[in-house]
Amino acid sequence: MKTENIDILIIGAGPSGSVAAGLLRKQGCRVLVIEKEQFPRFSIGESLLPQSMEYIEEAGFLQDVVEAGFQYKNGAAFVRGDKHTAFDFRDKFSEGWGTTYQVQRADFDHVLIRAAEKAGAEVRYRHQVVAVDVSGDRPLVQVASPDKEIYQISAQFVLDASGFGRVLPRLLDLETPSAFPVRGAYFTHIEDRMPLGSFDRNKILITVHPVHVDVWFWTIPFSNGRCSVGVVAASEFLDQFHGTETERLRAIVAQTPTLATLLNNAVWDTPARKLVGYAANVKSLHGKGFALLGNAGEFLDPVFSSGVTIAVKSASLAAAVLQRSFRGETVDWQSEYADPLRAGVDAFRAFVESWYTGGFQDIIFYPGQSKEVRKMITAILAGYAWDTLNPYVAQPHRLKTLEQVCAA
Repeated sequence: MKTENIDILIIGAGPSGSVAAGLLRKQGCRVLVIEKEQFPRFSIGESLLPQSMEYIEEAGFLQDVVEAGFQYKNGAAFVRGDKHTAFDFRDKFSEGWGTTYQVQRADFDHVLIRAAEKAGAEVRYRHQVVAVDVSGDRPLVQVASPDKEIYQISAQFVLDASGFGRVLPRLLDLETPSAFPVRGAYFTHIEDRMPLGSFDRNKILITVHPVHVDVWFWTIPFSNGRCSVGVVAASEFLDQFHGTETERLRAIVAQTPTLATLLNNAVWDTPARKLVGYAANVKSLHGKGFALLGNAGEFLDPVFSSGVTIAVKSASLAAAVLQRSFRGETVDWQSEYADPLRAGVDAFRAFVESWYTGGFQDIIFYPGQSKEVRKMITAILAGYAWDTLNPYVAQPHRLKTLEQVCAA
C-alpha cells in the first residue's frame, strides 16, 4: 500500500476543517484535507454567530467571507403567540464582533475551503477515510480514492472535522449517547416572498409553537430572496404528521398563525429534508495523535445556532495546542483543549436545556429585564460562551435563579 507522509491530516472540509487548515498553514505546517463529498454541497446550520467571525478572521479568511455577498446579520428575533422581542448582538456584554452573516452553507463552506487552498492546504474531494490506526508513533489513516484505490497517510497529527459523519468516533469506538432527548427536524429552502417591511432580514427569527413550548421554528433569510425554514420537535410530535417531509413541515407551520401569515406567499420549491437524533457526544475529545473538532465531538441542538461557532472555536484551540507542541513544549490536550472547549459548550447547554423547559423563553419575553442582564444574555446568544467575565458563562446555574424571577 502506498504511504504518504504529512504534518497534519484533517478529515472533513467544513468550517472547522477549513479554519484549522488556515491556522495551521500560518504555522507553516503541511496540511492535507480529506473530504468525502464534492463541494459545493448542501449542509444545514446557516445562521452564524458574531463570535465565529473572530476565528474566521484569525484564519485569514475574513475578506473572502465579506466579499461573498452573504446576508448581513445583527441579531435574533423571537415570537411566542402575541409576544415578540428582538436582541441586537451589537448591544452585548462581551467585547468583540456584534455582526455576522446568514449563509447558504453550500456557498459558505466552499468559500472557506477555497480560502484554505489559497493558503496552501491540499484538499482531496471524494476521498473517504476507511480505517485508522493510532497505536504507533504516528497515526496511520487508510483512504479510499474516488476509483476505490486504497492508500495510506502517515501524519504527525489527525484532526477530525467530519461533522455529523463522525469518522474517528465511529472507527475508534468513541461514541457515547447524548443526554439530550431524541429530537428531529424538518427543513428546507424556499423563495420566501415576504412582504417588504414585514420581517427584519438582518435577524434570524425563532418562532415558538402556540401550544407546545418545546416545538420551535427557524426562519433564516438569505441575500437572494430565499430563506431556510425548519421545525424542531420531539420525534413523537413529528410522527403525528403524514405525507412527504414538505407536507409535514407545511402542516406544522400552518398550526402557527404568525409564521403561516409571514410565509403566506412563499414558493415551496425545494423538497424538505428530515434529520432525527442529531444530538451526539463522545467519550473523549482527544487521544493519541488525534483530536475531534466541532460536531465530530459533540452537537447539542440548533436552537441558538451554536454549531459553527463551536466548530471554529475548536479549530482555533486545537491549532494553538499543536503550535506549542511543534515548538517542543509539553502540552496537555485535556486542560488546554477539551476542558476549555467544553466550558463554552456547557454554557450553551444550560441555555438549550432551559429553552426546552420554557424557563429561558420566559426570560427572553420578560418585559422587566435590566439592561445589564439583557446585555449578558445577548452576549451568549451572540456566541460569547467562553467569556468568563459574564456571570451566566462563569456560573451557568445562575440561569435557574433568573428563570424563577421571570416566572414570578
